[in-house]
Amino acid sequence: MPKYSIVDAHCDTVGFFFQEESDYNFLTRNKLHHIDLPRLKESGIILQFFALYIKDEYKPVGSLAYCLRLLDNYYRTMQRCPDDLQTIYTATELNNSLNSGKIAALLSVEGGEALEGEPAVLRMLFRLGIRAIGLTWNQQNQLATGIGEDKPMEGLTAFGKKVLREMNSLGMLIDLAHINRQGFFDALKISGDPVVVSHANSRAVCDHPRNLADDQLRALKEIDGVIGMSCCPEFVDSRYATIDKLLDHFVHVAEVTGVDHLGVGADFDGIEDVIPGLEDVTGLPRLVEELSKRGFNREEIDKITHKNFIRVLRKVLPAT
Repeated sequence: MPKYSIVDAHCDTVGFFFQEESDYNFLTRNKLHHIDLPRLKESGIILQFFALYIKDEYKPVGSLAYCLRLLDNYYRTMQRCPDDLQTIYTATELNNSLNSGKIAALLSVEGGEALEGEPAVLRMLFRLGIRAIGLTWNQQNQLATGIGEDKPMEGLTAFGKKVLREMNSLGMLIDLAHINRQGFFDALKISGDPVVVSHANSRAVCDHPRNLADDQLRALKEIDGVIGMSCCPEFVDSRYATIDKLLDHFVHVAEVTGVDHLGVGADFDGIEDVIPGLEDVTGLPRLVEELSKRGFNREEIDKITHKNFIRVLRKVLPAT
């Protein structure tokens, strides 16, 4: 049995479900990609966020249809492993899943283009099981501006602000990964619930635009949010990423925010290059073990690996 329980706040694995002309099968152990069911079990994952990533070719036209195709592929796959995985929709179901021995799964949409500018779509996606939305990828959309755009003064749109309020009302988790700095602070002013940054690292350690500056980390702490440390090499070090350099990010964020706002958001199956020793999800236990060598005690490690994200979900998700 794995020594630690892990919540991973981001993967893009659903994009490979039912992919034509592929030998990948989520239910069996694969050499392809970074995640499958046997490897999740081996890694000590107790909750996996599954992102429905809206590819560029479906933006802006066709985003919703593609999102629904991914969602259909997800549910068709989950029907084949009901004894192993449980999709959660409420805080009660989260608690029940954690006590059942099954791996909990939470559905997220990565890219607000899927809403196609319609609040009704947000509500319908909620009814279909979506419990988190990453407002942007790197581009600008109807909700906000992504970090890939050179528009530093443009943050949330009027529609984006309306969506955030509706997400708070429904019980959906707001994910600010990929959003630009202005949009980040706009969102924190509007949201009455904790928000997360599912997969990013520290900009003070690695000056990449996808990483968060220290003032953003402190602001995330003020709203009781959590950042998931990413295994994407370019977010870890501009020259050569290692596990030790990734640990530098954990240490720095803990120094800025304390351990209550730090988690794991590996971004497996959303990255092409990997960190040596973190070639797939089975490397996460090794990463966790290394945290103790950096001075984190067992209570702190438990918060980082699973308790912090679970705390936020219990606050945000509908109770029943």
